[in-house]
Amino acid sequence: MIGVEIDLVVTDSLKALELYEKIFEIDRVEVSDLPKGTNEAVFTLYGVRFHMLDENPEFQLVAPTQDDPKTIWFNVTVPDIKETYTKAMSLGCTEIQPVTELPDYGVSNAIFMDSFGYIWMLHQIHKVVSHEDRIRIWQEKRDH
Repeated sequence: MIGVEIDLVVTDSLKALELYEKIFEIDRVEVSDLPKGTNEAVFTLYGVRFHMLDENPEFQLVAPTQDDPKTIWFNVTVPDIKETYTKAMSLGCTEIQPVTELPDYGVSNAIFMDSFGYIWMLHQIHKVVSHEDRIRIWQEKRDH
């Protein structure tokens, strides 16, 4: 078997899975039910495989914190950004950037940090704008 999965360490993978299931359409693959510190949860989000592990310093698995987030984020294109962002905010996530419309680029985006210290960027595509057009728009805005 070949493939790629994103692995992340959280303080409690079962609680993190519950949070993510309330925000996104998650498909569970494997979820353990062991003592805290030994659990793991594998799930897919829009076809991307994630593998969460409980924090366990004995095995060098250290989760990020709100005060020390890691420089990684997950960029998820969603069908309704306002709905998804509202869910995240109502579940105690921290706003980094509210839903921001970028009409020239054909998208809206938003950024939040979850209670496990991970950053999530949301996108909604309203119209497809080619890479070349995005570069041209960026250069025009920069030059003015």
